[in-house]
Amino acid sequence: MPASACRPNSSSRKQQDASTEIEANFALEENRLYIIDYHDKILPFLNQVNCFDDRKAYATRTIFFLTPIGTLKPIVIELSLPPVDPNSPSKQVLTSPVDATTTWMWQLAKAHVCSNDCGVHQLVHHWLRTHACMEPFIISAHRQLSVMHPIYKLLHPHMRYTLKINALARQYLINAEGIIENDFTTGKHSMLISSAAYKDWWRFDLEGLPEDLIRRGLATRDPTQPHGLRLFIEDYPYANDGLLIWSAIEELVRTYVNYYYQDPSMVCSDSELQAWYYESINRGHEDLKNASWWPRLYSPEDLSSTLTTLIWLASAQHAALNYGQYPYGGHIPIRPPLMRKLVPKEDDPEYAKFVADPEQYFLSALPSRFQSTRFMAVIDILSTHSIDEEYLGERKDLSTWSGDSEILEAFYRFSMEMKRIEKEIEKRNVDPNLRNRHGAGTTAKKKKKRSASL
Repeated sequence: MPASACRPNSSSRKQQDASTEIEANFALEENRLYIIDYHDKILPFLNQVNCFDDRKAYATRTIFFLTPIGTLKPIVIELSLPPVDPNSPSKQVLTSPVDATTTWMWQLAKAHVCSNDCGVHQLVHHWLRTHACMEPFIISAHRQLSVMHPIYKLLHPHMRYTLKINALARQYLINAEGIIENDFTTGKHSMLISSAAYKDWWRFDLEGLPEDLIRRGLATRDPTQPHGLRLFIEDYPYANDGLLIWSAIEELVRTYVNYYYQDPSMVCSDSELQAWYYESINRGHEDLKNASWWPRLYSPEDLSSTLTTLIWLASAQHAALNYGQYPYGGHIPIRPPLMRKLVPKEDDPEYAKFVADPEQYFLSALPSRFQSTRFMAVIDILSTHSIDEEYLGERKDLSTWSGDSEILEAFYRFSMEMKRIEKEIEKRNVDPNLRNRHGAGTTAKKKKKRSASL
């Protein structure tokens, strides 16, 4: 075979590059490319993390392609290290595997991505957003609002255990040499990552579900669509189900606020309410108190928006982040909290070991058995509901509003709406056409049940 047949000449190479660029541009225009980007959150801490022998990490970026059947397929993984030598590349780029060796390289790369994801999930989305950043609003509510204040009564069930859980977290989870430092790749630098995310990324005005989806490039404003949003991924369970719950909370809060604050001046003149909001921002979030993005609190609409966000964060958002931790991450090879080895390059001494037994190398890169067992036990406990859990729509004590029939009616409608949403979600979860609710494990389980029933 002539050389030109196996090595494209410069002309054909240019044509191929042009074709690839056209395809990429088309995919971008059609909203078919998505990225999970942990590069900037992790990279500043990698030198300190990788100096330890028992944990190794990259700052990762992963590009996904939205397939014609509506599922996301990872197609490119970038693994970055801090640059140390201008002549030595600090990035590795891996694409979908083509043989046995690249398959295991791909598995290792995915494990590093999931390790990044596990850490950011716990340190930023769970701890920072639904625990730490909620704490000032809760402390201020107890300090500034009378227990008979209508806003205190509305928020009370959403403030029950957060402070206690936060205290326990500081004692056992995020403390020095605690579970997070021992079992996560980020180790003793974990809280620095939470702090950096708070300083550079967290914004209260973008914490509500619609704004969060828009910020992440997953939706755009569209008044013709339900909830005023058009999702770029039509089958996105978190967004599709979450918007039902968000809208129900929003409607309840709007009705409640408009009942007690029938004139905008009543919001401004409520000294307890204004003191609560002022303290929450200026003392509770003092580092960010001068940020221009803080919502105003001048009207019933402002108050409804702020309360909806707080209730969403304390209830549905926290539930989505917390209660699925063990089912989603309890199998360590799928979602390791830390990695102990980097992906070997051909000039690395470890590469020969990897090629000789890639499966064993992969397993040795995962956490130890002790680390894995401890991590599994912790997230199993975190995923467990308390025995006196109070669910949305199941408010146990309505006697405080016994004289307010309109408010009682609003809570009743909310309860009925939550039951309707629950049935709708259950219906969606068994719809085989919604592929992002059905994985290989779910299918296998159904087949097993069917064969057992025969």
